[in-house]
Amino acid sequence: GHNVLMIGPPGSGKTLMARCVPSILPDMTFDEALVTTRIHSVAGCAPESGLLTERPFRSPHHTASHVSLVGGGLHATPGEISKAHNGVLFLDELPEYRRDVLEALRQPMEDGFVTITRVSAQSTYPSEFMLICSMNPCPCGNFGSKTRECRCTPNDIRKYLNRISGPLLDRIDMVVEMDAVSPEEVFGDAPPAESSAEVRLRVEAARERQNRRYEGRATYCNARIPAKNLEADCKLTSEAKDLLQLCMKNLSLSMRAYTRVMRVARTIADLAGSECVEGAHIAEAASYRGT
Repeated sequence: GHNVLMIGPPGSGKTLMARCVPSILPDMTFDEALVTTRIHSVAGCAPESGLLTERPFRSPHHTASHVSLVGGGLHATPGEISKAHNGVLFLDELPEYRRDVLEALRQPMEDGFVTITRVSAQSTYPSEFMLICSMNPCPCGNFGSKTRECRCTPNDIRKYLNRISGPLLDRIDMVVEMDAVSPEEVFGDAPPAESSAEVRLRVEAARERQNRRYEGRATYCNARIPAKNLEADCKLTSEAKDLLQLCMKNLSLSMRAYTRVMRVARTIADLAGSECVEGAHIAEAASYRGT
């Protein structure tokens, strides 16, 4: 459920990893499937089988307009962010999207819904999606690569990265840096990677822990813990508290960033089968805050 930004050169597997995410997510509940199907029905893209049972994966092109992403038109129809409700919204080549289109994501990411107002209609649609973004580290794509030389100037790199605003980055839980796959990794004797089925078992076990924790509440996963419940739901050890205070001071974390570090740390703890959030969980969560 956490928003992710992957940064790496072409060929590092960003798009492939993003497209694999739906295969490790838990199945939708009947209520989730019903709401998702209603949204797609209003948008005119409901499945022929009737009920939508697979979590949606929406990947709009970087030329997408504000209306196609957020929704609108004469009858205030839902856009891509609502069609991705209960699923994944994948934005490839993030800096190539128009600035106003990206900024329009900020409120739905925070609120979990979007209200579209037109002269003849007004509609509110849910938009609780997992945002996955990918981008190159520079215009040529090779900045920081261990295998390729970057041709960009420092000014080119700065201008490219500045296309993503600070407030939008603040709403992304995890920033993951990736490198190109080397020939040794392709042809070497590296052990086989885990399959999506194996990863999914861990995800389902973590989600089951969350279901028990949030039973009877509107919260369904750690990424949606309300700020007022953070301390109760994310019980920190004394070591974790000290480390979190140190991270807030040294990394100059905003309160929104603090909230997201706590949520990610709670998920890391759930994946590890731990009831309390420990120092190692906070350290890993803080490391995903990026630069």
